[in-house]
Amino acid sequence: MSAVLPKKKERRWIRQVFFCVCCVLINLAFAVIPRELHLPLYLDTIGTILASVTGGSVPGIIVGYLTNIINGFADVDYIYYAVINVLIAVFTSFFERKGWFRKITKTALAVMILSLTVGTLGSVLTWLLYGFEFGVGTAAPLAKALYNTGLFSQRAAQLAADIAADLVDKTLSVVIVLLAVRLMPRQFVKSFHFRPWKQNPLHGEERRRDQKSNTRGMSLRGKIMIMVSVVMLLIAIVSTGVSFIMFRNAMIDAQINMAHGVANVVADAMDPDMVEQYLTLGEDAPGYAEAEKKMIAVRESSEDISYVYVYQIREDGCHVVFDPDTGETKGDDPGSVRAFDPSFLPLIPDMLAGKSIAPIISNDTFGWLLTIYRPVFDAAGKCVCYAGVDISMVQVRLVEYRFLAKAVSLFMGFFITVLGIGIWLAEYNIVLPINSMARVTGGFAYDSETQREESVEKIQSLGIRTGDEIENLYGAITKMSGDTVHYIADVQQKSQTISRMQDRLIAVLADMVESRDQYTGNHIWNTAAYVRIILEELRRENLFTDVLTDEYISDVLHSAPLHDVGKIHVSDTLLNKPGKLTEEEFSKMKEHTLAGREIISQATSVAADSTYLKEAQNLATYHHERWDGSGYPFGLKGEDIPLSARIMAVADVFDALVSKRSYKEGFPVDKALRIIREGSGTHFDPRIVEAFMKVEQEARSIAEKSQQTEQNKVISDLL
Repeated sequence: MSAVLPKKKERRWIRQVFFCVCCVLINLAFAVIPRELHLPLYLDTIGTILASVTGGSVPGIIVGYLTNIINGFADVDYIYYAVINVLIAVFTSFFERKGWFRKITKTALAVMILSLTVGTLGSVLTWLLYGFEFGVGTAAPLAKALYNTGLFSQRAAQLAADIAADLVDKTLSVVIVLLAVRLMPRQFVKSFHFRPWKQNPLHGEERRRDQKSNTRGMSLRGKIMIMVSVVMLLIAIVSTGVSFIMFRNAMIDAQINMAHGVANVVADAMDPDMVEQYLTLGEDAPGYAEAEKKMIAVRESSEDISYVYVYQIREDGCHVVFDPDTGETKGDDPGSVRAFDPSFLPLIPDMLAGKSIAPIISNDTFGWLLTIYRPVFDAAGKCVCYAGVDISMVQVRLVEYRFLAKAVSLFMGFFITVLGIGIWLAEYNIVLPINSMARVTGGFAYDSETQREESVEKIQSLGIRTGDEIENLYGAITKMSGDTVHYIADVQQKSQTISRMQDRLIAVLADMVESRDQYTGNHIWNTAAYVRIILEELRRENLFTDVLTDEYISDVLHSAPLHDVGKIHVSDTLLNKPGKLTEEEFSKMKEHTLAGREIISQATSVAADSTYLKEAQNLATYHHERWDGSGYPFGLKGEDIPLSARIMAVADVFDALVSKRSYKEGFPVDKALRIIREGSGTHFDPRIVEAFMKVEQEARSIAEKSQQTEQNKVISDLL
């Protein structure tokens, strides 16, 4: 059996991996159709939706992410949109879990949410990655049509068109998937569910309950999510920050290299020895026009080059040698003087000395620029001017923003994928096993041996096999619960033995007291029997329900034989006197109630937790009290007399009436019953008398059996 299960599990994993591969191929295959037919659709998420509906969020996420990675080999831009495919998997699996795809209205709502979310995110992501360009992409014709209505701006028209295209695309994709699932056999669809159980599978209410974490603080699932998120965010921030800095430096270095090359071309385009004539004659100087044309040509070679110029640096400012016009700005005339920009003031001494100047990034009069100044020397080696190039940094900033957008989109796709898989693995490897153990141990029943054994079986039936510390914990809990049940059974067995010994010792003690009376050997057993049938009848009639618990009845029955324990202090002569007691002798006899209370009180001080001794004390002390208050030793009245003593009063008197005593013969049962009935409301509690009369037949049986036993004993003694 153990060899079969791993093979079955292995086949299941192979089938599920194959299913994911098929879903990826479905995405790739269906994406070709709209491209070939020039349809305004994508159809590249059908496999993702199918995997999410049949297998759950994790296979959907894996299929969506892998689809974009594979497409990225042909067009790297696909990788940046992996986050959209992953989100489709998350949303779709959520809708499936909530049962939305079983109703047409909720299916339509799910499609609307998907389209709105995906369409908006895709449109915004495209704008962030590549800048806004109206009328491009799958939804270009619709975007232009919306814009032409005059109701939309270009950006709003593009966004609305993208959402509309996604609405059609996702509606068609969901319909295809739901039809395919409906046509598949139900058992076949279930075989693709991704459930990496590390225990015996849970179903129905048990699974739903164990997936929830009813904790005082944050759940373990939440802590895992936060931990994974924080770690990934820290990694993303550090890696993205380092990458951004390296990318930015590389961009600036590339711009600097380009600027140096342009500055060299500008310097080479002019004759250094003609600088003074350029300053005085301007465009009339020989070779000036040709040099300026070369400068304009090199400036127009790249849209990043904003300005090229040649300045002669003097103390009063920058004297213009060349400053070609641009499409937006007219250049300064040759010989004119331009004041130093604030950013260049620290460099003036070096420039006056003809030294090389490091690249300068400034944001002054002409905007955010990278400036390169290259000194130009005449034939005598004197610096006569500087060839200057201004490279616009605006484009660099846009490229940086797009780099960040790509990095964030890559991270988000990867983040959701890793987080989804991480939570999924934690669910089956940590959360479910722990919650399952908490559920079955929290519901462990100790009330009976059957319930205890069933509770142990529930723990054992979990079959947790994570292979780590959780499995060790499960093994320890399983062993502890089994050992506890065996220990409880052993304790109960010993407790029962002790209880039987205790009952026997009580009986022996009661026998020692009663055996001193040669006529009343069966009294303790008879009274206990009468007490039992009265208690049972009171319970059947639902009387004294707040008192007559199982424990109370047990305590009364166990302590009933001790009701006359105080007679141990009464002399044998008085106890067995054949005639009526004198008043003084009766007073002595009545002291047995107080003597009984004292004896049991001493026992109670040693065994304070024995509840049956409390009732034994009540019985020994108060069983001669009367309902009307005329009894002894304290003259208690009505319900001030403990219930157990009121019951014993009926049982004790009835047995005394029907039993032979040293001073009388036993009364017939009918006469004894009549006397008990007549004492109702005076001697006895009326409700107890009524209950006793209802079990008259049982009382007769006990009395007649006792009388027969006494008769047999007398005959035996005579023989």
